[in-house]
Amino acid sequence: MDSETVVVDVISDIMCPWCFIGMKRLDEARAIAQVPVTVRWRPFQLDPTLPREGKDRARYLTDKFGGEPRVEAILERISEAGHAAGIDFAFDRIKLSPNTLDCHRLIRWAFHDDAQEKLVSALFHAYFTEGADLTDHATLAAIAGDCGMDASLVAHLLATDTDVAATKAEIAAAQQIGVTGVPCFIVNGKYAVMGAQRSQDLADIIAKAADEAKAEAEAEAQTLAQAQAQAQAQIPQPSVAL
Repeated sequence: MDSETVVVDVISDIMCPWCFIGMKRLDEARAIAQVPVTVRWRPFQLDPTLPREGKDRARYLTDKFGGEPRVEAILERISEAGHAAGIDFAFDRIKLSPNTLDCHRLIRWAFHDDAQEKLVSALFHAYFTEGADLTDHATLAAIAGDCGMDASLVAHLLATDTDVAATKAEIAAAQQIGVTGVPCFIVNGKYAVMGAQRSQDLADIIAKAADEAKAEAEAEAQTLAQAQAQAQAQIPQPSVAL
């Protein structure tokens, strides 16, 4: 990877609408910053206690937020933010709040197929605009196949415990560094940005990280050149007989 490429690790959860909005704002930020950016998607579960088969969405939200009026107010606010980001949330289509552990395993595997960004976007769209059941392995395998992954292999792996422990360990690692909510953007391993911040704010941080990386690369190159010059000066010159 080029030393001037900015790496953005996005800690998120597929069932989080603000993470979907954050993805869109990150896309805009990359366009504004106009520097090379590599995005890596990291797992987080807002509610790991959900059963693997999920829970009725309406009941889950009512239990979580304390009544339908509050739920409606929250969803209206999210819908407005989503519309501004180019997302048409279809909350009425969502029947199930999923346990997203399998989604995160799938995203982990997508990294090796260079398909993470495409897959994450597809999962967000499937859940929030189509109401897809993300606990269903056949659904996940089909989405993976549409993103260029081996759907048959994905279906086989989802039926096993492959990378369950590794995914949970990565979630625990995020919690240990202080991540309690998502999205969280970690830029070049130096700057942590919590929440779905404005695109311009993300762009400013990305540009700052790029400038710092460029300066560090130039300083390292200068140090290396000076060391090579000093080493060359210490080499004894051959004597020439006259």
